[in-house]
Amino acid sequence: MIRNHILVCGGTGCTSGKSKSILEKINNLIVENNLSGEVQTVMTGCFGLCALGPVVVVYPEGAFYSQVKESDVDEIISEHIIKGRIVKRLLYQETVKEGGDGVSSLNDTSFYKKQMRLALKNCGVINPENIDEYIAYDGYSALAKVLTEMTPQEVIDVIKTSGLRGRGGAGFPTGNKWQFAHDVLGDTKYVCCNADEGDPGAFMDRSVLEGDPHAVIEAMAIAGYAIGSNQGYVYIRAEYPIAVERLDIAIKQAKEYGLLGENIFGTDFSFDIEIRLGAGAFVCGEETALMTSIEGNRGEPRPRPPFPAVKGLFQKPTILNNVETYANIAQIILKGADWFRSIGTEKSKGTKVFAVGGKIQNTGLVEVPMGTTLRTIIEDIGGGIPNGKKFKAAQTGGPSGGCIPASHLDIAIDYENLLAIGSMMGSGGLIVMDEDTCMVDIAKFFLEFTVEESCGKCTPCRIGTKRLYELLEKVTKGKATEATLQEMEKLCYYIKDNSLCGLGQTAPNPVLSTLRYFKDEYLAHVNDKRCPAAVCKDLVSYSITDKCVGCTLCARKCPVSAITGKVKEKHMLDKEKCIKCGVCFENCKFKAISRG
Repeated sequence: MIRNHILVCGGTGCTSGKSKSILEKINNLIVENNLSGEVQTVMTGCFGLCALGPVVVVYPEGAFYSQVKESDVDEIISEHIIKGRIVKRLLYQETVKEGGDGVSSLNDTSFYKKQMRLALKNCGVINPENIDEYIAYDGYSALAKVLTEMTPQEVIDVIKTSGLRGRGGAGFPTGNKWQFAHDVLGDTKYVCCNADEGDPGAFMDRSVLEGDPHAVIEAMAIAGYAIGSNQGYVYIRAEYPIAVERLDIAIKQAKEYGLLGENIFGTDFSFDIEIRLGAGAFVCGEETALMTSIEGNRGEPRPRPPFPAVKGLFQKPTILNNVETYANIAQIILKGADWFRSIGTEKSKGTKVFAVGGKIQNTGLVEVPMGTTLRTIIEDIGGGIPNGKKFKAAQTGGPSGGCIPASHLDIAIDYENLLAIGSMMGSGGLIVMDEDTCMVDIAKFFLEFTVEESCGKCTPCRIGTKRLYELLEKVTKGKATEATLQEMEKLCYYIKDNSLCGLGQTAPNPVLSTLRYFKDEYLAHVNDKRCPAAVCKDLVSYSITDKCVGCTLCARKCPVSAITGKVKEKHMLDKEKCIKCGVCFENCKFKAISRG
């Protein structure tokens, strides 16, 4: 009889922290101590709290061990598993109840208790490489239901009524997209999954595929039945080796169980899925460029109309949804449209997964009901800003999104609200910035990414973003005027109005949002030739103040020997030699280096 289950995170983050070696050592010690019949290990997907990985959770106690090292395994087995004594030093600190030895549920921690995990419901719970565990959690029940009890139109009606909107960008109603493809006549149609997650700092779709690949496979089969398609493609970037491997395993298992292939569940419906690897081009996240790439051509967007539902992959009717969108489908079929509609806001139903990173305590994967405030995500779930710093802004939507200032910290996050303040939902990347961030530099960072990733097909994006970047460089180097800012804004709107695809049309968003909310920082760069956050090197200067006690640390750390002086005497900094690297400022224990 199994008395303990040991769950070890096998997501990318924890794997980089050697969680595979941890699992291997746990299994070896279980055998050595003759515990094979009593203790079972499970390699799971991402638990979400990536900042504390590698994660090991032991049930039935629910002990949540964080930042586990291979050297900790002996103690976990000898103390917890054999002697029944929880290893408190390894516990995530919030899991210990005040005044007692008990361990609270993970759901009682501040990180989890305000979340609602729908798309992530099986991540960190099941072994993603074992189809039986997925089936044990109602896996493929939704597919069985639609094939044996529902017509294709009834499936589409449920999705439409649920209010599910695409989780990959602009939030187009999923049911409407399926309806368009269903209504187009044709013997050959395709179902595509966009897993080409390219936003800096985004890892939502990767984590779903690593932790629950069968949810996507089942949903694609349901979509195929709904629109009349027998073939699906998952387009996933090759930089996601763990997700690719687990998806491949899941597809093979589904075929072995007769859940993909011919005559599924004894019906006349047949459906198969193939994987297509992308080479990491950001533009291939755009639906028409993605389909062009699947066809074996250079990934470039096509003019619309015609839209993919009419003429998509191989010029046939096609639907394309991203991983997170598909992860909701089976649950909507099983629990009903009204259940899903009861979650979220009036126009944005359900939950949204965010990859929260940057200047925040709890870096990780978060899923919350639509309408949750940005403050709740950052302060309650994310644990706030480290080192006592103040929140300054959050970037949502990646390079296509905008910066949300502190004045909008209490905004309820949904599609309409984010658009109203100059940002967008996007796929779900959420980068948090503190008071030490230069917003001009942030705009330049995202625009540089867009310039590099532009496919070059249309002039407004290919040339316009490059010219916009050059103007931003002038600002950060102190060579711009207020007229430059006006020229930048004019160029932003030209790019938005004339670019061929959505990526080019949204490329100026980071610049426009920072100009809107942080104009004072731009003016400081332009008029005062000063970077308030002391980030832009050309506008920063360092000097040594009278606080210097002559400890010599700054002189020893300076990579270009720009600082000289004797022990216990005030040092001097040669500004001609200084490369403005900031090493002296960061290392001075007496705060004797002035930066301005």
